[in-house]
Amino acid sequence: MGVLRSTQSMQAEVEEMRAALLHGHGCGAAAGWRPSAGDADVKRAAGGDGGAAGPRTVCVTGGISFVGFAVVDRLLRHGYTVRLALETQEDLDKLREMEMFGEDGRDGVWTVMANVTDPESLHRAFDGCAGVFHTSAFVDPGGMSGYTKHMASLEAKAAEQVIEACVRTESVRKCVFTSSLLACVWRQNYPHDRRFPTIIDENCWSDESFCRDNKLWFALGKTAAEKAAWRAARGRDLKLVTVCPALVTGPGFRRRNSTASIAYLKGARAMLADGLLATASVETVAEAHVRVYEAMGDNTAGGRYICYDHVVKRPEEFAELERQLGIPRRAAAAAAAQDSGDRPARFELCRQKLARLMSTRRRCTYDDYYSVAFD
Repeated sequence: MGVLRSTQSMQAEVEEMRAALLHGHGCGAAAGWRPSAGDADVKRAAGGDGGAAGPRTVCVTGGISFVGFAVVDRLLRHGYTVRLALETQEDLDKLREMEMFGEDGRDGVWTVMANVTDPESLHRAFDGCAGVFHTSAFVDPGGMSGYTKHMASLEAKAAEQVIEACVRTESVRKCVFTSSLLACVWRQNYPHDRRFPTIIDENCWSDESFCRDNKLWFALGKTAAEKAAWRAARGRDLKLVTVCPALVTGPGFRRRNSTASIAYLKGARAMLADGLLATASVETVAEAHVRVYEAMGDNTAGGRYICYDHVVKRPEEFAELERQLGIPRRAAAAAAAQDSGDRPARFELCRQKLARLMSTRRRCTYDDYYSVAFD
């Protein structure tokens, strides 16, 4: 579900998306995202009939979102054919205005209208695809509160429906599910007297009761949705992997991802004090999605993956995040953040599992592997 925007805001967003595709950090346009000659339009596939079915055909829900858009771009760079599952006419209009598609889906991108709460439309969208990337999420249409308790319930239900549709669709063998680091970090029973920081890794789950009591609705929604996905996939003929990114940043994130970002930062001062506030570049998140998907083919990827680039440790870094998102900064809160910066963090985030998969330098020394388990 998208945020309701004015025409001017929507046009600005379209321009940012077009610029990201054409210029992409100076790398040029990605394969498949190119201007077309003459009148450009988005190919609307009827049900699952559009796009070439095959082992490198995948479907992306929420492909017009900040993260979803980057995942689509990365998939195209890796040579995949992508079917975009769009939920609203506004999303379709954005793609048309971008004029980035060739004719008849030959550029590697097809679109289909599908609602994440409608199993039949999901089945039609997924039919013919070997894998699904579920990046879709619910946001506040008002754009201010960020997320509500009701949305948390909707997101969990949608996650269950997506997995059920994957299982039901014969061609689908793999699903990469976009969760959040917030599904790992909120607990109320961590020890306070440990000599060394408690490690937060893929075996850690946020406490749903704690999230409800503290009105951390975004964390609740992500936790409940991911758990619903794992429950729905358990014992079924479907490979599932979840990616748990930190606060996703990157060019244009204030405009393109402000609602989710503000919702993510609820309780951020506590995360800052405990060493749990981290950010992840949207490019890193997109690459992580593709890497885990490809590694699922030979069973070298499985379970959950925490994804982040940088842990925010200094109050001034946090203040800059708030400034970029236009969040008012109160003097008392600023003083509290400053005081928290003088205390040693009780926790240490670990991304080693993903680092090993992506062949990057190890960031921590916690070397145990845990399968997915619930509290």
